[in-house]
Amino acid sequence: MAADRSRYGLLTAALGAALLGVAVFLPWYGLSFTSTGIAFVEQAGNQFASQYGNAQLQQAAAALHANLTPLAGVQSAAVSAHQVLKYMNILLLVLAGLALLDALLPLGRTPPVPDGAGGSLALLGVVAALCVTYRMFYPPTPDGSLVALSVREGAWLALLGSLMMLAGGLWPRAAAPASGQDARVESGSRLSGWTPQG
Repeated sequence: MAADRSRYGLLTAALGAALLGVAVFLPWYGLSFTSTGIAFVEQAGNQFASQYGNAQLQQAAAALHANLTPLAGVQSAAVSAHQVLKYMNILLLVLAGLALLDALLPLGRTPPVPDGAGGSLALLGVVAALCVTYRMFYPPTPDGSLVALSVREGAWLALLGSLMMLAGGLWPRAAAPASGQDARVESGSRLSGWTPQG
């Protein structure tokens, strides 16, 4: 069982890296109009109706404004990290790819897992988690204050994947197997109660 512990860590990190890579393309932010944005749309509609329209168009614009007002703060669309994070989405995909390579290459070898396998997973997980957390607390601000962003499930899944990468990198490594003579002496001493002296 001890020999499998580091394999479990590498597998956990690989699953976390795959989750991070997929999460980049899932909805990270929900878009909703602010009250300022609704007022801007209403003002633009009024100007258009008064400049180019007749009385019937102006009445239609007034009716439309009554329907727009309750939409303030209601989520109307969603965007992914791939759509709104210009450079960070590439960074997250690179981190996920490196973590996958670092975790899967040692898993393909015959046991035992080589010493130092998956050594960079913890570092990759920390960097990814910091990037994701930063963009969760400080989302990209749209121009003006017409729309607001709220965090969606893609960001949470990316954070979970990053933490899985970190956990896989910190997973306890398997203890090196004892040599045959040491194992025989240790088992014999346990049976007889005698311990070898210095």
